[in-house]
Formats: sequence, structure tokens, C-alpha cells
Amino acid sequence: MSEADPAGSLHDEAIDLPVLASERVYEGRIWDVRSDTVQYRDGEIVRQYVEHPGAAAIVALDEHERVLLIQQYRHPIRRRDWEIPAGLLDVDGESPLQSAQRELAEEADLTASDWEPLVSIFTTPGGNDEVVHLFLARGLASNGDAHARAEEEADIRIEWVSLADAVTAVLEGRMRNGILATGVLATAERLRRADGDRLRRSAAEG
Repeated sequence: MSEADPAGSLHDEAIDLPVLASERVYEGRIWDVRSDTVQYRDGEIVRQYVEHPGAAAIVALDEHERVLLIQQYRHPIRRRDWEIPAGLLDVDGESPLQSAQRELAEEADLTASDWEPLVSIFTTPGGNDEVVHLFLARGLASNGDAHARAEEEADIRIEWVSLADAVTAVLEGRMRNGILATGVLATAERLRRADGDRLRRSAAEG
């Protein structure tokens, strides 16, 4: 990175191109497919993509630095993959944080006293417009209310796994869910930086 373009200036660039035509070509139960004709440079391009309402996801971390993982069946990949709690932003007027709090209660029967934004990601920018907002949740407690679960969620498996083991499983390719990978790696880095800050403060005070 050159001095003229320091790392702190790196960011995605928003661009508003003229959309010459737009058509919903498929309407699904959860999301739709849209086809847009866009003026790009000296010509036109046509792109189909999934319209997605967005989602919120939660890295729930307990006092032993264990992360809550959920395993459930996902038909497109024909696997029961490991995930972190997550859900669609499909309630009108609900913020991403409120959605995350609701999903943690619905998927894991938990509440958290400490919430902080972790990272937001575009999951598949070449194929959909989904944005997932990830939060780090600590100060966990049971909400005492087991939610009824149906379809793929009816037989979900819940495990508490050390954050270090989760990071290793991601790096070794044994857990491949993108939102989970982003969440546990970002959490590990967040904790590493916090530990570094504490050590520097202690050294300065000593």
C-alpha cells in the first residue's frame, strides 16, 4: 500500500448506474430474481440477480470463549453444515440489531446483555444483493422459553465450541459456511486486538 493510498482509506465504492430496464423474472417464497439492463461505460449489460432482504447473524460468545454453533440441513449444498444463528431482515421496522436479538432467542433460546457490531458483508455480490450484519453477543443467558421449530430447524444440533477450535476448523476447510467463517475469524481478531490494547496500556502504566 503506497503512502498516497494508506490502508485506512480502503473502502467499497458506491456507484449509481442508469438502469434502463428492470423486470422481476421470478417471484419466490422467500426471495425473487430480477433482471436489470444497465448502461455501463459505452454500452449496456444485462444482469440477473437474487433480490434479498438482508440478514443478521450472531457470534454468541460465552465466558469461556466458546462460540455457539448450529448444524442444520441446507438443501442446495446437500449438507448439514455448521452455522451461527442468523435470520432474514423480514420484519418491517426492525433494525438489524433487533433482528439479531430476535434470532438468538428463536434459534438458541438465549438473550445477551452485551451486543456490539462485528462486521457487515456482501455474501455473493455477483449473484445477489444480500447484506449480512454480524454482531458479537456476550453476557448470555437462557430466556427460559423454548421456541417451536419446524422444517430444517426441527432437528438442529446445537454445540458450544471453543473459538480457537472453530477458527481451526474454518482454516482447515472442515467448516465452510461463509457467514460462520467471517464471524469466528472477525471475533478472534477482535479479541486479539483487545488483548494487545490491554497489554500496551499495562506497559504504559507500569
